[in-house]
Amino acid sequence: MNIHGKDIKIFSGNANKPLAKAMAENLGIPLGKSEVGLFSDGEISVNINETVRGSDVFVVQSTSSPTNRHLMELLIMTDAFRRASAGRVTAVLPYYGYARQDRKSKARDPITAKLVADLIVTAGADRVLTMDLHAPQIQGFFDVPLDHMVGMPILAPYFERKMRSEEGFKENLVIMSPDLGSVGRCRAFAERLDVPLAIIDKRRPKPNQSEVVHVIGEIKGKDVLIVDDMIDTAGTLVNAAEEVMHRGAKRVAACATHPIFSGPAIERLKNSPLTEIIVLDTIFLPEEKRLPNIKVLSCAPVLAEAIARIYSDKPVSTLFH
Repeated sequence: MNIHGKDIKIFSGNANKPLAKAMAENLGIPLGKSEVGLFSDGEISVNINETVRGSDVFVVQSTSSPTNRHLMELLIMTDAFRRASAGRVTAVLPYYGYARQDRKSKARDPITAKLVADLIVTAGADRVLTMDLHAPQIQGFFDVPLDHMVGMPILAPYFERKMRSEEGFKENLVIMSPDLGSVGRCRAFAERLDVPLAIIDKRRPKPNQSEVVHVIGEIKGKDVLIVDDMIDTAGTLVNAAEEVMHRGAKRVAACATHPIFSGPAIERLKNSPLTEIIVLDTIFLPEEKRLPNIKVLSCAPVLAEAIARIYSDKPVSTLFH
């Protein structure tokens, strides 16, 4: 692909190569030739094995676990492309790590989401493309243009197809927000599917721990779909699922953009009442984490289309619809 004098190249770190390959295939180009490994002392080694001079370079790298290694891979690759005279470098982060540290919630807290944004820009990124930031205000932490994709246009059609194929599914469906902070996202989801919204009011006594205090909305005898941006240790999700079943829900399922699945997540999900868990492939999910009730949808076509539009200087916002 070549337009107005520059070509397009997609490279990948080690975080999610299958997604990067799928994105390149969607664009009809090969994945860029590069090697990212480790020196014997643990330092990251990066080799770019083709010219990028004047090219529009897109570096695909989710900063998922091991977060710090994947972040450093992104920073070093970005620096390498800048020093190799790439025409423009876009950091593509399907999942942006450290996003939950976006404000000072108590004295002497760092705001790591801003620090990471500064590091990416300092390394040489001219633009950033990401999906479903945990806190939308993180867009303002970057001093370069940022395109923020959302997972709903990929997740919602899956349930729209179920509405057409399963009799009574739409009439019985309720979208549930797992906390007050996710209400905006869940309201948009409920409005798209044209179904009611319910909300869980919870509190967090400790990090990665949550307790349900109230459930707002009618869920008795309903099919409840819990919508969130990420599933980490799955404590919040499983507590919510158990609570809605305890309060008389007929079935409970979940969908989320980012399947972090850290710590006890898989064990919790395995023993939960969730009939279905729909996630995207923003984070690579190894086979041992793919439970029978977990379905992974690909965000590669949407991210590839966003890359094509950035490359061609066309609007990206129309992809949200």
